[in-house]
Amino acid sequence: MPELYIGLMSGTSLDGIDAALVDFKDNKVELIEFEYLPFSDEIQSTIQRLSKPDALISLKEYGAMDARLGHLFAESVNTLLAKADIPASAVNAIGSHGLTIYHAPEIKFPFSLQIGDPNIIAEKTGITTVADFRRRDIAAHGQGAPLVPAFHQAAFHHPNEHRCIVNIGGIANITVLPKHQHTDVIGFDTGPGNTLMDLWIKLHRNQSYDKNGAWAKTGKIDHDLVALLEQDAYFNTAPPKSTGKEYFSLPWIYQYVDAFSYNAEDIQASLCFITAITICDAIKKYAPATERVLICGGGIHNGYLLELIQRNIGCPVESTERYGLHPDHVEAMAFAWLARQTSNNLPGNLKEVTGALNSVILGGVYQRNKKGAASAPCLR
Repeated sequence: MPELYIGLMSGTSLDGIDAALVDFKDNKVELIEFEYLPFSDEIQSTIQRLSKPDALISLKEYGAMDARLGHLFAESVNTLLAKADIPASAVNAIGSHGLTIYHAPEIKFPFSLQIGDPNIIAEKTGITTVADFRRRDIAAHGQGAPLVPAFHQAAFHHPNEHRCIVNIGGIANITVLPKHQHTDVIGFDTGPGNTLMDLWIKLHRNQSYDKNGAWAKTGKIDHDLVALLEQDAYFNTAPPKSTGKEYFSLPWIYQYVDAFSYNAEDIQASLCFITAITICDAIKKYAPATERVLICGGGIHNGYLLELIQRNIGCPVESTERYGLHPDHVEAMAFAWLARQTSNNLPGNLKEVTGALNSVILGGVYQRNKKGAASAPCLR
């Protein structure tokens, strides 16, 4: 019998919702079906405004978007199941990451806030839903991120090869997978992935992203500017560490750059390079034995970014697709795996990655019942 779980992911690029139906039969990982639901321009702009650092927003607007995203997550699940021709009753649970509005693990009272009401997801799908994965790790004095390295370990570890998995979403993170099982896995956010490039091209060309890095490639990398950006304290902080788009933002660029002193395309080229070089520097410093780099996330579609990474790292750089998982599907599949961990009363974090004091069972569980209505959450 299959062992089916659904993972829902909406990342810092704010492009839409990824939904993955995954079978974990016999402890293997098999994608059964995938669905992508793009956000409208209006939803994107509202979320961007709600998640700006120090934004002044009304609780009414915040609550309405939380509910609205809950409906959209549920819609993506129901579309996914219809596409796969599989009934909701066959699915053990949904793991919903939600959408991160603010991630602040370093302040006096640390927190990470995701929206996309899981009550609505459970109610509209009739499937037990696990959500709010990050805050239990933070309660255990961890960063609450990254959480995908545990899944990377399960899916990509190889006993004969040191590997590094690089996930390039809005923020970039790495997972270091030593070939020896007894060696600790480490992972952390290296800094910006696509977010700065997306913000810059939106500002200057009103495009949501730089397709294949084409605009960046027309510019000239300013290595003096890159050296200045690399002095930022985040890049020089030892892991465990995590960050978000509330830190790497347009104000972050402007604190280092007099925009009128550069051509816009040269800044874009330099932002692409800062993503590439901070990934490569992190691998060289914390995983010098790496024999192969596997890339997943939206950054896989930026050919110029991949060219810069390959140029600055001393080993093969490949897509995770060559090893069985499409790079656009990995994060959603990871949250299906995390839902499975929680459902089996198993921890989902790697304390060596997040810095938590101990391994913990992640998330709140919103149970299905016979009538298809969700119960109150059982917080773990």
